[in-house]
Amino acid sequence: MTSQPITEQVVYQRPEALSDVNTHYCPGCTHGVAHRLVAEVIDEMNLRDKAIGVAPVGCSVFMYNYMDFDFVVAAHGRAPAMATGIKRCLPDRFVLTYQGDGDLASIGMAEIVHAATRGENISVIFINNSNYGMTGGQMAPTTLPGQKTTSSPLGRDVEQQGFPIRVSEMLAKLDGASYIVRRSLHDPKNIRQAKKAIRTAFETQVRGLGFSMVELLSICPTNWNLTPVDSMTWLEDHMIPYYPVGDYKVHPAVAEMKI
Repeated sequence: MTSQPITEQVVYQRPEALSDVNTHYCPGCTHGVAHRLVAEVIDEMNLRDKAIGVAPVGCSVFMYNYMDFDFVVAAHGRAPAMATGIKRCLPDRFVLTYQGDGDLASIGMAEIVHAATRGENISVIFINNSNYGMTGGQMAPTTLPGQKTTSSPLGRDVEQQGFPIRVSEMLAKLDGASYIVRRSLHDPKNIRQAKKAIRTAFETQVRGLGFSMVELLSICPTNWNLTPVDSMTWLEDHMIPYYPVGDYKVHPAVAEMKI
């Protein structure tokens, strides 16, 4: 009886656009998943040599350590403004911002609204984990009604603190926006759908079709005081009902693209 040689099949490998280093993120944090998806799409579209990323203050600020392409750091909330300047000066470059909800939906709200209004040809990855992750888990503009945070220990009271902002629904109303969608990172099916949305957003920019944003519902186990597994369940049970996954603005030219 002759033994057959053992063969191995590579089913996954690290994208070239993703640096081979450990990240600073807490265990279970889905920033790492989002990073991988961005890197995979950058590789698949051969954008690494002309990509410029913009990361502002927040958990994402060190993204330049984890991506093997050009990156700059913006002041808190100002990533869309910096991305606008870069893209207008270097229109042949691919420019993306990577922002959290405390950044984009609060101090940076004016910047994101006006970038979308102007139809700036940039792509935005918006991480929504419903709190200020980097600074201690305080209430953010996206914190759910009744959700407890370090600055709302009794839960968000909408009578005192207002309602959470649904950013995708709001930006979708702006004429300058071409592609606005929301996806989630809580299970493999939704992660695959998130990657396709990121690819569509990047194609929107490459084809000169204007402003695009992919909102990604994400978990924050440390500040939510839950295990990573329980956090995934909490996202599905609580965040998705308030922030439904779906397409909120798809320009006809984007809808005709074959991805």
